[in-house]
Amino acid sequence: MCPEDFENIKQLTGKQCRELLYMRTKRPKRIVPAFTYQTLQSNTEVEPPKKIDLFKKRPVKETLFKIYLRRGDIPVAHSGKIMQKKKDAEPPLKWFCKPKELDYCYYFPIFIDGLSDSDIEIRRLAQYGAMDMILKAPHKILPVLPKVIIPFKRAFNTRDKKIIIGALKVLQLMVLMAPCVGEALVPYYRQLLAVCNLYKNCNVNLGNLVDPDREKRIADVIEDTLNALEHCGGPNAFINIKYMIPTYESCVHPRCEASIAERPPSEGWNSRRP
Repeated sequence: MCPEDFENIKQLTGKQCRELLYMRTKRPKRIVPAFTYQTLQSNTEVEPPKKIDLFKKRPVKETLFKIYLRRGDIPVAHSGKIMQKKKDAEPPLKWFCKPKELDYCYYFPIFIDGLSDSDIEIRRLAQYGAMDMILKAPHKILPVLPKVIIPFKRAFNTRDKKIIIGALKVLQLMVLMAPCVGEALVPYYRQLLAVCNLYKNCNVNLGNLVDPDREKRIADVIEDTLNALEHCGGPNAFINIKYMIPTYESCVHPRCEASIAERPPSEGWNSRRP
């Protein structure tokens, strides 16, 4: 403070000094970032942490499948037919060569990468193409498995329910049709099942009614996928699924049957009878 300011303060009355101190206490606090030296200053307030919406859709970058499709490097196109709901129906695709003759190590990860595309037509083409490749040559899926983990993770991290459902359907078909893929996927559960834990309980209780749109509900698709992983994943599948999704219950060994099987005969209700 300057000497002139001291002289002005000496000339103030007691009432004016009290008013000046009161006005200083009413000054708005400065919002400062956390973990800085500014938090030690007077009349400051730490900025609260930002809220993160876990279910918010994230922006999707242009996929390799879309780039290669524009260049004409993908040997498949829409046939113009409508996809039927029958499981045995063929997908509405037109292949320019036989899927068995393709190099799965090169083309199959590109089709899986197309599952996270924002364009619904390109995403369906990638989904149907990947499913048709699995059905035509299931024995070629196991060597390509490490290359498709990152594209699957990218599709799950979009937080888009439609994209996640399409990727889960392809993952189900891989586990059920391709030999030894279910057991080989067990080490990759930490990369694949993290997002499933968020949407597992996003379900609708219908009571005794039958849901015709089960394949469109993300919680039901996740439940079917987890059941397929447990069936085909071997003895260590349930432990690893339970580690990532604590609310999951086994479909192979239900809780009631396991408790009855593990209970010794002396603990039964008729053990105390004479």
